[in-house]
Amino acid sequence: MTRRSCALYAAGVVCALLLVAGIGLIVAQTFRTFMYNRLKKEIVLVEGSRVFETWKKPPPPVYMEFFFFNVTNVKEFLEGAKPVVKQVGPYTYREYRYKDNVSMVENGTMVSAYNIKSFVFLEEKSVGHPAEDYITTVNIPAWAVMNKVKGSFWKSSMVSIWMNSVGSGIFTNRSVEELLWGYEDPLLARVASSSPEVETTFGLMYKKNGSDDGEFIYHTGEQNYMDYGRVKTWKGLSQLKFWRSNQSNSINGSDGSAFHPLLDKNERIYIFTPDLCRSIYMEFEKDVEVKGIPAFRFTPPRSVMASKEENPANEGFCVSPKNCLGTGLLDVSPCRKGAPVVASFPHFYLAEDKYVNAIDGLSPQRTHHQTFLDLNPTTGVIVRANKRAQINVLINRIAGFPKTRILNDTIFPVMFINESVVIDDASAARVQKLLLIVTLVSNFPLIILGLGIIMLISFIILFLRARRQKTSAEDDTSYSPVSDKEKDDSQNGTYIGLTAKADPNA
Repeated sequence: MTRRSCALYAAGVVCALLLVAGIGLIVAQTFRTFMYNRLKKEIVLVEGSRVFETWKKPPPPVYMEFFFFNVTNVKEFLEGAKPVVKQVGPYTYREYRYKDNVSMVENGTMVSAYNIKSFVFLEEKSVGHPAEDYITTVNIPAWAVMNKVKGSFWKSSMVSIWMNSVGSGIFTNRSVEELLWGYEDPLLARVASSSPEVETTFGLMYKKNGSDDGEFIYHTGEQNYMDYGRVKTWKGLSQLKFWRSNQSNSINGSDGSAFHPLLDKNERIYIFTPDLCRSIYMEFEKDVEVKGIPAFRFTPPRSVMASKEENPANEGFCVSPKNCLGTGLLDVSPCRKGAPVVASFPHFYLAEDKYVNAIDGLSPQRTHHQTFLDLNPTTGVIVRANKRAQINVLINRIAGFPKTRILNDTIFPVMFINESVVIDDASAARVQKLLLIVTLVSNFPLIILGLGIIMLISFIILFLRARRQKTSAEDDTSYSPVSDKEKDDSQNGTYIGLTAKADPNA
């Protein structure tokens, strides 16, 4: 066997091995499984893991925008006209967040932490200064007190007298700074004189700057990667006590800062939000890309805050069986000390038309008012997010308060927030590098298969060339006559000259 033949056979053997190995590894998903198992072990909430430090102190900048609804026709509204509001904002703050008092608990299977948030005003990203701009809006402390005493003639009469004496109406004009971070309310101060437990200062963000929402205990994800970042208890509770069903009181999902890797488009993403005093869920909407990173966009569907008629599972969020709000609204008074506060999406996005039509100046738009999460499906990393929520007050006729006698039930918008984040460039580069490694390792069988195909093509070329050369060689060594006599031989045989044999007896 020649050296060339050996090389040809060797190429054929290597080609076969590469093809068999490549196809086998692709079918078995060996490298992909290996890489995914590695991710499951790396993305856990334990000291020294790839994500633990960034979980405790997320590097991407978070911005909080506040938009207010300024009431422009208070007098006409109190005389029976339709309320008119004008959106004012944003007043933008840089939000700094980190997890404090982080400690491993329950033999290292859980991690405890407090979520600290602080806010710094950014004038260059705002329409004005919060200390200088004033907003006319619903007087929430007054409505809270009125709702607290309704049903009692004597208490209602007393509070009505107090409201007149301190000049507290059902609307108020306050600076943005006061409405956000708090002011001493004269009516609350009067009530506190007989009820010391009543807080005299009111603000929509009062005591939320530099404070926490209480202790969270999270699953680390070591036992099951699907539990990564999932909340086990909040303030020592595994079940809330605000609502009327176990399902409504369940604490499901993460706190919105961490999501398990290897996301699927068909799964629901659950998030527990202390601001809403409940868990919500999001569903896949579409594929997006942020800074070169592929992501799944998850958004809350209409069913999350649908009426009990549209979604019977939401019946537990009704404050009472006969007191259920329509689609798009959530009465959060049970966790707001009885204050008639109602949550919704901005401009009543995804809510029934009657709530939008009751107020002039509202225009719900998907682009500006939808809440969404863009998550990289491989790592679960948040690459972009917008949390948008609106605070409203339920105003109506309350017996014992003459100022409310001409009012009908109205969900009155006060303010909405837009909390946004986009992954920073340094974090994006790290995610892209990790995704590249995952892609290369997971697709290594394809590389082997590709090499096998290249070798197969080379083998075929070499085989055909060797075959052609062999055929040429055989043609070169085939028979050809060497004399004219041979050509003339009719037998076409070999011409041999003979001489007579000598006779031995001669």
